Amino acid sequence: MDATPRPIAVQALLVQDGTVSEIGPGEVATFAGPGFVWLHAEGVGHGDSMDLPGYVPPMAANALMASETRPRCDDVDDGALINLRGTAFDTMQDSDGLVSIRVWVEGHRVTSVSRHRLAALSKVESAMRAGRITDGGDFVATLAQAISVQLDPEVAALGDTLDDCEGMLDGGDIYKLRREIAAIRSQAIVLRRFVAPDRDALTAMAQLEFDWISREDRMHLREAADRFARMAEELEAVRERAALLHEQLTDLRAEMIDQRSLAIAVTAFIFLPLTFVTGLLGMNVEGIPFARSPWAFWGVIAFCIATGLAVMAWFAWRHWLDD
Repeated sequence: MDATPRPIAVQALLVQDGTVSEIGPGEVATFAGPGFVWLHAEGVGHGDSMDLPGYVPPMAANALMASETRPRCDDVDDGALINLRGTAFDTMQDSDGLVSIRVWVEGHRVTSVSRHRLAALSKVESAMRAGRITDGGDFVATLAQAISVQLDPEVAALGDTLDDCEGMLDGGDIYKLRREIAAIRSQAIVLRRFVAPDRDALTAMAQLEFDWISREDRMHLREAADRFARMAEELEAVRERAALLHEQLTDLRAEMIDQRSLAIAVTAFIFLPLTFVTGLLGMNVEGIPFARSPWAFWGVIAFCIATGLAVMAWFAWRHWLDD
């Protein structure tokens, strides 16, 4: 977690007559067109306060400034409120690595708020400066495409890493694999928690009846929603595969313990009669047979070897040594 919070950064971009320029945040509230304007505030965290422009309805303003959010989409009057989660631009130590962006969308104006920097926003800004965003529908469609494309490789990487873990089941370090698989499963659960709602939010956005959402915008929104749906399915598969691999590792560990226990039991069983013989002959009493014979020691050794070989032969005949 950062020691000192960063100040809130506010930026406003205006698209008018084919040109893109930066304007003051205060000019956004009085903007009446023609053209399209985007106001973005970054760094709004817990406990921060910011006065949103008056054109944002109170319900939408509360949602934009909420400390905890989840992906959603609602239509309010002539605008739409949509919250999405995407990959963070910077490495984050205190979260799941996903950044929430809250957007109030109107036909000629968009207001967005985020706590941390979203990686996909650079692509949205580039598209806007290139003249490919001219209304609210274009903005949301571009944002949805950028977030889904940015997140897709991260989801695919989880599956690839799990494939590598499957390949190391036979000769890998079981305890290290268990930690890696548990981390993959945890990450898949966290990602799916937001990927599935992202899909639902975009599907709802594509169904809103606003004139500024064109047919092409709806197509791009459905395409992004389909990509999120595929990622949700992949994450679900990763979670189930990780659980299955964890069970296999548990079984492998149990088999290793059984094999070691069997080896210990076999060794103990071999030495059990030998221990009895040596203990019996080692008693400090009179009358032990052949106690004064010069060949007695080697005779006992030969008897112990024969007994051990007989026990091992019996184990081999029972196929216990094969296990």
